[in-house]
Amino acid sequence: MTGTDGTDPALRESAIRLLARREHARAELVRKLGQRGWTDDAIQEVVRELAGEGLQSDERFAESFVRSRVARDYGPLRIRSELGQRGIDRALAERSLEAADVDWHRLARDWYQRKYPDSPADARERSRRMQALNRRGFSAEHFRWLFQD
Repeated sequence: MTGTDGTDPALRESAIRLLARREHARAELVRKLGQRGWTDDAIQEVVRELAGEGLQSDERFAESFVRSRVARDYGPLRIRSELGQRGIDRALAERSLEAADVDWHRLARDWYQRKYPDSPADARERSRRMQALNRRGFSAEHFRWLFQD
């Protein structure tokens, strides 16, 4: 059964339920709906309608995603990568990271000091800690900044 606009009301309802739980990037929403068995054309149409109505927004998703990752002490490299994995283009990812207005050095320092309250015992431990910072999405520049004297 299709709605008056030609779309399947169950598809639209499913998309709205997903969006009610949390923001979704367009690509993420399309993938999830596709896994539920609807055709790509029908999914694209419904997602286009939802975006036109302001119910789906990649911008809103990216801003929300950045805030949630910053709150969990992730760095810009990891956040940018995760946004890309969710279908957010690089330009929007950069705008969202800039809009968050985060002091990445301070965020790295705060996480590092909570995780490692003592000084590294040797070069091997220092390297291990640098790798941990890198996995969280911080660059070598952030690590060097932590140890500047």
